[in-house]
Amino acid sequence: MKKLLFVSFFLLFISCETNTYDELQNHDNNTLLLKWNKAYPDDTIDQSLIGLKWGLSYVGAKLPKTLNGISTSNNIISIDINKLGFSESAIEKLTKLNFKIKESQEYRTTNTIDLGRYITLLLGASEHYYEITGTPQTLTEILNRYTLLPQKGYIDNSSVSFENRIIKFSEQNGFTQIFLSEEVNPVSGEIFEYETIELLPNGQLRFGIFDANGNRKNNTDASHSNAGKPGKCMWCHESNINQMFSHQNDYAGYLTYNELQNTLISYRESNRKQKLALTDGVDFSQSQQHTLTELLYISFMEPSAERLSLEWKMPLTLVQGLLSNLPTHIYTEFPFLGNLYYRKDIENLAPFQGLSVSSSVREQSEIEVNHLN
Repeated sequence: MKKLLFVSFFLLFISCETNTYDELQNHDNNTLLLKWNKAYPDDTIDQSLIGLKWGLSYVGAKLPKTLNGISTSNNIISIDINKLGFSESAIEKLTKLNFKIKESQEYRTTNTIDLGRYITLLLGASEHYYEITGTPQTLTEILNRYTLLPQKGYIDNSSVSFENRIIKFSEQNGFTQIFLSEEVNPVSGEIFEYETIELLPNGQLRFGIFDANGNRKNNTDASHSNAGKPGKCMWCHESNINQMFSHQNDYAGYLTYNELQNTLISYRESNRKQKLALTDGVDFSQSQQHTLTELLYISFMEPSAERLSLEWKMPLTLVQGLLSNLPTHIYTEFPFLGNLYYRKDIENLAPFQGLSVSSSVREQSEIEVNHLN
């Protein structure tokens, strides 16, 4: 009986697909409709809108208040990427991604994309993040834009890297600055990989990961670093230039621990003042609002049956029946999300398929998508 009900719902969706898709062919790929699905008891569309804005900001949107690029109607959010303060290059990439989204069965069927899926596509696919933010393919291309200062720091007790780190940086000039981390063998001096942090014009940070030859890569090597993907860098830094969280030894030819710490704190506070002076964009005085972005992709990648009922437009009892053989878990950081499933385990049970996402937002992924090829 459960299988019969599922088939009935599936046929209902498919019967609606053709007309919806035909209509979409005439739509502008600069606009996109996102569907908000309540993920936990205290969740609201207003909170999710804040999370969406932070997510868009992470990939470079300036979010000018003079332009109305985001609007809502019930549980549907409409965004116009031409009105969000993106660069021309970013708009080109986002337009291509929008087209791929609109070709998906999910969009053909519902005329929307799940809001959590959209954020996951922006932040959880490293190549999407790099291309939209304009991160070059090589480290050389980035460094050619800056002049590194002669001062540098040495970290031998990193909370992220399993190797030692050499920290180099340029002078801070408004929203122009780079920090370069070289992951090095403390004995041989061999460099295993590089990581970069740059300042974006909207106040956010741009993260880059490069191999030993300076070529861009999707994630750090887990044998050398626990930094993961750019999505993890965003989560860890919380839009800030981080100071050191553990004491370091002093080495000749490098800034002392105190000198490096004071330098990083000075740059962080200067950057913070500049961000607070911005009239457009996200509210950097409400720094914990970044969590609302994380809740969007976490509740999508690890949804509850209640959330899936809304996403799939199916009765909760039917969803629970479909998932009855699957284990659940609690997300330790956010237990209020309830009993959760892993997206990879339930995706094939959905009545329609959305544009595929990477298997992890923060860590190296078994499946790493790139729909901008």
